[in-house]
Amino acid sequence: MTTLLEIEGLGITFGGLRAVNDVSFSVNPGEIVSVIGPNGAGKTTLFNMISGVYMPGAGKVRLNGEDVTGMSPHLLARRGMSRTFQNLQIFQQMSVLENAIAGYHLQESGSVLADLLNLPSSRRRAAEAREGAMKLLARVDLDRAAEREAGNLSYGSLKRLEIARALALSPKVLLLDEPAAGCNAVETEEIDHLIAEVAASGVAILLVEHDMKMVMRISNNIVVLDHGEKIAQGDPATVSRNSAVIAAYLGTEAAHADG
Repeated sequence: MTTLLEIEGLGITFGGLRAVNDVSFSVNPGEIVSVIGPNGAGKTTLFNMISGVYMPGAGKVRLNGEDVTGMSPHLLARRGMSRTFQNLQIFQQMSVLENAIAGYHLQESGSVLADLLNLPSSRRRAAEAREGAMKLLARVDLDRAAEREAGNLSYGSLKRLEIARALALSPKVLLLDEPAAGCNAVETEEIDHLIAEVAASGVAILLVEHDMKMVMRISNNIVVLDHGEKIAQGDPATVSRNSAVIAAYLGTEAAHADG
């Protein structure tokens, strides 16, 4: 199987403090890999290095075999990497459909002049973006809310909308930073099913999530960080039986999930 995302010896230091050190793993097509650990373990810092927000101090990031270490987020998006963030990046006062359409802008290749003059090519691109956005909204079960103001949606629906917008880029690799944070049990289950469906379509998914039941349920592989170091890696059953992981991070939740 071809590796889509390869992380090799990634590390970064802030003010003399090593935030992430020598972390390596890979993600294959259709695979869900979760990164877990306590607050301050370096999970989001790792995501930021992979997605081009931070320049790594050491190591490599390879996307579909290409060295993309430190490449800016918009260039990574053009190469097939998309991500969501811990804090919602939704335009609250725009419609649900407009938010979904916004995800298509990076793919547009038309000129500003064509848009200003409302040329046929510009109208065609707009129609294609609207059609694609509606299909994405149907995929995340938000098509009936297309004309609603996004700020009026439930929190779980907003999370699904953000995933839909990330999918507008037709990513090969999707990074999800705490997609179920703040969601109730029903909303978490909806996002759980959506992530599994996206992975089943062949997208490689890298996930940071604190909901251990969700992580254990949907992950193919789990990477555990502690103070920026990788202390364990394996499938959910293997990680849930790791004594260091159980003691430091999962506690009784691991036993329940494994059971």
